[in-house]
Amino acid sequence: MTPDSLLTTLQDTDMMLPLLCSLIAGALIGVEREFQGKPAGLRTHTLLCFAAALMTLLGLRMAEWTAALSVETQVISDLARMPHAILTGIGFLGAGVIFREGASVHGLTTAASLWLTAALGIVFGTGLLELGTIGTAAALIVLILLRVLQRVSLRHPSLRLEIITACNSPFDSTTLTATLAAHHLKPGPISQREDRSTGLRHVLLKATSTRVTLDNAGLSKALHQDPQVQGFTITPLENEALGSG
Repeated sequence: MTPDSLLTTLQDTDMMLPLLCSLIAGALIGVEREFQGKPAGLRTHTLLCFAAALMTLLGLRMAEWTAALSVETQVISDLARMPHAILTGIGFLGAGVIFREGASVHGLTTAASLWLTAALGIVFGTGLLELGTIGTAAALIVLILLRVLQRVSLRHPSLRLEIITACNSPFDSTTLTATLAAHHLKPGPISQREDRSTGLRHVLLKATSTRVTLDNAGLSKALHQDPQVQGFTITPLENEALGSG
């Protein structure tokens, strides 16, 4: 590498323009994730999109590689391998931002945005700048506009409920479902955990109201009056959706 060759590369629009577009696209998506306080934000999305474009350009310009090969060596190039490898690797990165908290799963949207950002980097790397621009605009519409529409639309609020009873208590899912139904709540999957050392059973679930408001006070009073319930925790999830983030 010489200063002249570096300058020539910087002036190569076929190479630099896709890289520049990948930086902009990754930054735009990353800003939205950063604003939402997600674990993968501005720098992560920017670097990811740029790296995907960089590796795609590397695969496309394989003819320019410097390699000492024997005369009889045959090089078979499959341009689909590089995008496949990139997206496979991003799958592991996306899994790192997904976590479960009680009955809710968080990070799915961020994982999807990481995968999409890598795909946009690949598109820009192939030189399809118009397609990449359309993809970036569509991603921003989904992340910003649809989030706003989701918040202003009428949704049924939900809550996370944890109930503590004795392991030998007759309090079961049928009793719990009846109690929730009396307060206009529809339960989701119910998970249970028993602690033999304390003799206590922890029942955890997410319930959705069939009305536009939650009757937390009424539910709290009903559980407090139930002699089988030794303790409970009610956590409103009015601004949380299953699979959010």
